Amino acid sequence: MARLPGVTGAQLNPTAGKLVIEGALDLDAIRTEGRKENYRIQTAEERRAVPQTEEGVDWELLRTIASGVGVAAGYAAENLGAHSVVFMPLFIVAIVLGGWGNFRKAAFSLPKLDFNMSVLMSVAILGAGAIGAWEEAAVVAFLFSASEMLESWTMERARRSIGDLMGGIPKIARIQLPDGDITETAVEDVAVGDLMVVRPGEKLALDGIIESGASSLDEATITGESVPAEKTEGAEVFAGTLNGEGLLRVRVTRLVDDTTVARIVHMVEEAQTKRAPSQAFVDKFAAVYTPVVLALAAGVVLVPPLLFAQAWEPWIYRGLSLLIVSCPCALVVSTPVSIVSAISNAAKRGVLIKGGIHLEQLGAIRAIAFDKTGTLTEGRPSVTDVVPLSGADETRLLQLAASLECGSQHPLAAAIVREAEARSIALLPIHEMQSLSGLGVKAAVDGHEMAVGSPRMLADNTDFAHADSAVKGLHRDGKTAVLVERDGVLIGVIGIADAVRDTSRDAVAALKRMGIEHTIMLTGDNPAAAAAITTQAGIDEFRAELLPEAKLDAVTSLMGEYGQVAMVGDGVNDAPALATATVGIAMGGAGTDTALETADIALMADDLVQLPFAVGLSRAALRTIKINIAFAIGIKMLALLLMFPGWLTLWMAIMADMGASIIVTVNGIRLLKWRQ
Repeated sequence: MARLPGVTGAQLNPTAGKLVIEGALDLDAIRTEGRKENYRIQTAEERRAVPQTEEGVDWELLRTIASGVGVAAGYAAENLGAHSVVFMPLFIVAIVLGGWGNFRKAAFSLPKLDFNMSVLMSVAILGAGAIGAWEEAAVVAFLFSASEMLESWTMERARRSIGDLMGGIPKIARIQLPDGDITETAVEDVAVGDLMVVRPGEKLALDGIIESGASSLDEATITGESVPAEKTEGAEVFAGTLNGEGLLRVRVTRLVDDTTVARIVHMVEEAQTKRAPSQAFVDKFAAVYTPVVLALAAGVVLVPPLLFAQAWEPWIYRGLSLLIVSCPCALVVSTPVSIVSAISNAAKRGVLIKGGIHLEQLGAIRAIAFDKTGTLTEGRPSVTDVVPLSGADETRLLQLAASLECGSQHPLAAAIVREAEARSIALLPIHEMQSLSGLGVKAAVDGHEMAVGSPRMLADNTDFAHADSAVKGLHRDGKTAVLVERDGVLIGVIGIADAVRDTSRDAVAALKRMGIEHTIMLTGDNPAAAAAITTQAGIDEFRAELLPEAKLDAVTSLMGEYGQVAMVGDGVNDAPALATATVGIAMGGAGTDTALETADIALMADDLVQLPFAVGLSRAALRTIKINIAFAIGIKMLALLLMFPGWLTLWMAIMADMGASIIVTVNGIRLLKWRQ
């Protein structure tokens, strides 16, 4: 394609079924070049307009079936004693029909001196016919055609697994006009800022912000989470997610080609074009291997007859068998199918892996460094302890404190109010509120003079000694202490901390069971808070009071000790450490553009629960790739050993070569269904 007039660049991704052309487009010329390699080329617009099932006549399938019928009829006629005039044409028809696609590709490859698989196979088939082995030539042509079809089917399945990520997204959006009328509009015609109406049970067609309404949304297509997420006004929502029970009005924020799911699909396709180390090795190996095999086959054909007066026919036959069995197709296909299957599976489960190299590296990591806030913890403060004093009641203590704090914008105040709401505690009206910056608030509540604030604010209270032990205990655990005073008497202490996520400890424990040697938390928080979180999450070690540069230094030292190290953070303030680590893993990719762009791997759900899955999938992919490469090379070596004594027949060679290709392809595609 790159050599066509007017074309300045071309990139082909066969696994994703995508061809990108830069420069002047001559669609007819592009399609002509595609037909030379048996590619049927459509523009992206044509592909969207034509249903996936509308494929037309499958001539390749018909030719394969007809070739098989010709082989069967030819063998039947020969065994029934028919004259060669009867069965020979049947074998020739089987050869022509079965080898048609192969001969066609070889005809375009030979003038370019491209001795690819089609050339090798065509030479072997025609050579077998030339020495009178018509039956075997026909069988080889049929088996090759059938195996190519099976291989194509499995590759198509891997390819469509990527498209499935976009499956089910509505093509029509219901838009509310300024006059209040509602109209149905093609998603391509919707503009940013339009108001989209989503009824219960419908999928969202575009990304946006909820302007009115509340509902639970199934976001499994984005985050991999099976539990619906509760969404209210102001929440971000994504195309492809399923609205539960509420009517939503959503202000569109991204066009159809820029939605989160569209960017995920694009990045998955891009990831497949980035070759993993094992794939790069296989490609280099095959580039050297093929010429060596051609030279060896020529030696097998020429040396014995010319130097040792051997008969020509058996050595020509063995040379042809060597050509077939030595085709590197099984070796070449062994890695990309495994990688695309693993990356597609991960994307469906809410893990975006941005290249085969990162997939392989993740499976080899020995240590993992975690950011604290928003990674191991919820990322916002919450009430952890309520300690009543002076005979106060716990519920009454929270009611008074939350009533006082409901007018404050401080994060600690918001934590107390949320705790009261979670316990369904009604708030009381307040009067004469006075805010003391950095210390706390005072007000009249239910006829009492109340104060809620830090130990510094209330340290002069005569009852402070009664609260001192509780305050010190909270500080030892890395928590913030908030004191509550009523009419000059301390009635309680409330402990607040950035709580560890429910899933963090389970995720860390699962990683350790998988053999991760060391886990460490890197945080800018104080040592007491860091120690408490480390204990709760089951982390081996922590380093506290770190600036971003210090986090980078910590990751560098870990890499010196353990070699392969992953860093898990939020993709923004941890960017230097994420970039330095062997694998940078960002949290919450679904809502963070920065995480999607900067990390090697993004956990689309704002949760660590998928990290053990990603590590396990990576290791499974590495095992599969190694098994495939070993199997492909092993089959070749075995067949070569059978060739020299003359035990390797042409049809055995094609079964060994194409059979190996199908087996490694099917083995790789199993990763589409891999589960922890």
